[in-house]
Amino acid sequence: MQNNIRSQEPSILWNHFSDLNNVPRPSKKEERVVRFMIDFGKKLGLETKLDAIQNVLIKKPATKGYENRKTVVLQSHLDMVHQKNDGTEFDFDSDGIEMLIKDGWVHANGTTLGADNGIGVAAIMSVLSSNDIEHPAIEALFTVDEETGMTGAKELQPEFLTGSILLNLDTEDDDEISIGCAGGTDITAFSEYTEVDVKEDSDSYTIIVNGLNGGHSGMDIHKGLGNANKILARVLVHLNNHLEFDLVAFKGGNLRNAIPRESNATLFVSKNDALNLNKELEIISLIIQEEFKIQEPNLKIRPNRVNASRKCMAVAFRDTLFRSISAVHNGVFNRNSKIPELVETSNNLARIMVENGKLEIACLTRSFSESGKLNLVNSIKSVFELALYEIRLSGDYPGWEPNSNTEICAILEKTYLDLFDEKPNIMACHAGLECGILGTHYPNMEMISFGPTIRGAHSPDEKVNIKSTQKFWNYFLEILKRIPKV
Repeated sequence: MQNNIRSQEPSILWNHFSDLNNVPRPSKKEERVVRFMIDFGKKLGLETKLDAIQNVLIKKPATKGYENRKTVVLQSHLDMVHQKNDGTEFDFDSDGIEMLIKDGWVHANGTTLGADNGIGVAAIMSVLSSNDIEHPAIEALFTVDEETGMTGAKELQPEFLTGSILLNLDTEDDDEISIGCAGGTDITAFSEYTEVDVKEDSDSYTIIVNGLNGGHSGMDIHKGLGNANKILARVLVHLNNHLEFDLVAFKGGNLRNAIPRESNATLFVSKNDALNLNKELEIISLIIQEEFKIQEPNLKIRPNRVNASRKCMAVAFRDTLFRSISAVHNGVFNRNSKIPELVETSNNLARIMVENGKLEIACLTRSFSESGKLNLVNSIKSVFELALYEIRLSGDYPGWEPNSNTEICAILEKTYLDLFDEKPNIMACHAGLECGILGTHYPNMEMISFGPTIRGAHSPDEKVNIKSTQKFWNYFLEILKRIPKV
């Protein structure tokens, strides 16, 4: 199936994407893909540089006739989100992504695909390796750790680049031109607790919530998708109102920028209450499934009998946990007053790990407004502080203030209209693009973002449309021809 993908048009792009997807590249473990990119640049005989944080820069001179154009920075990130379906055997640290084609889309086999932002990387590689593409002088910037902290962009030094225009290839709808994005802050709550013995004459169960769509915690947050952690907490609160149980563990979600698809809790219920557990679980499951029947038609909530450690949380700690998870805001917090369809501020209750005497809860709060972000962060902090959890804020990054009055925006809009006989959507997105951070290092650089149509980013449902990639490629090449003169 890899060969079928390599034969798609533009073949130069799909071949580079296939090569890239053979290299493991999880966030914060980019050593192999960094070496891959350095080798790539050097084999082409191009000037190749590595900075202190491991960003890669490859420079290519202008083609004949374009020497008097402005130098353009082409930018994408090397890392990818690693998620896989339950039951999928795959080692992200050693295996290459297994790709397949279905109904005009490229998918992965039970894992994330890495089209975010691998298609952008492959497009830039294609320009660098070509002998017949017309372009101005290029600085190809490949950043690291975009998905879990944007540290590559944050640590970029102001003297690393000289270009005056930056094309970011990390937008996920081919009819959109992104001119702004939300900033974000990571919130993490920690605590420890003393385990106690579970009650005698009780059996252990795991309550599992799965079958959810998941998705990107910025781009998909407006869709009203189910959050497995919030749903499981609601189930446990319902059970707690109707029967007694001892809670051993609560585990759900993974990455901050992925809406949690699966969550589970291990608990002990008295043998006499086993029937009552099934009855109450069925009641609350039907209620929640009815509420989510449009957004989450495959949602499942079910119990499994398991053998678990007979140590659990004290009742007071357990009940505080339930209250905290229930109280923390998840999803859209408010919308932009000037652009009602644009999410202004949101939070993703991304990961919960409570087991063996330790608690960790991770959120990602996003906002176009610094004051709005701080307001929601303080609200979430207050919930966790009332629970007497330790709070840590990290990974803060600024938003990218929308500005459509730039020369490069006008060029992209005119080029799109000329090629496709319709106007593009010029918009800001709720996801975190690196442009906002890069703009703090290069305040005079004009920046814009665009890309092919990608769906399900940050989940195993991730896919990229083949025809859209062809459209994006033609658009990209025409933009390079229209970069203005110095």
